[in-house]
Amino acid sequence: MSDESAKSAEASSPDAGSGPAPIYREKLWPAWWLWVAGVLLGASISLIFFPISVGFGVLTMFIGIGLVILGLVLTTPTLEVTPGWLSVGRARIQTKHLGRIVAHRRDAAREQLGPGFDASSYQCIRGWIDPVVTAQIIDPRDATPYWIFSTRKPNAVLSALGSGEPVQEHGVSFE
Repeated sequence: MSDESAKSAEASSPDAGSGPAPIYREKLWPAWWLWVAGVLLGASISLIFFPISVGFGVLTMFIGIGLVILGLVLTTPTLEVTPGWLSVGRARIQTKHLGRIVAHRRDAAREQLGPGFDASSYQCIRGWIDPVVTAQIIDPRDATPYWIFSTRKPNAVLSALGSGEPVQEHGVSFE
């Protein structure tokens, strides 16, 4: 997303606390194996301190695990559709600026993120979540061609955004 579109979206967005109730909301939580890896990473910090003191080692283990888990929780983006708005992570856009909205899974998602990928698009991709949604940007002032973001429930996102497109198994949305 360009700086220009981010500023215009933020300037015209309603306050988060006073906004309408979400039509659809999803947290893009890390996969189970990332939580396990995070706990192991946090615990491994304590290995440095066990030779100094077992008590200090145990304390740093719990602190390390807590910090990694806190980091995972704080960096988990939210996907939210409210009347007139789409929010993905920290970015927001009015739905009136969206054109064609298509979901992809399996081969189509890989094609969308590989050969069909446009580096000037706004991305909120989580590698552990297979389906992605592309939302074309039709605002002439916005240089961003489309948003692409992960979702575990592509049909629910398409429905919330009013798209009648089926979830694609092959091909690229916008060429």
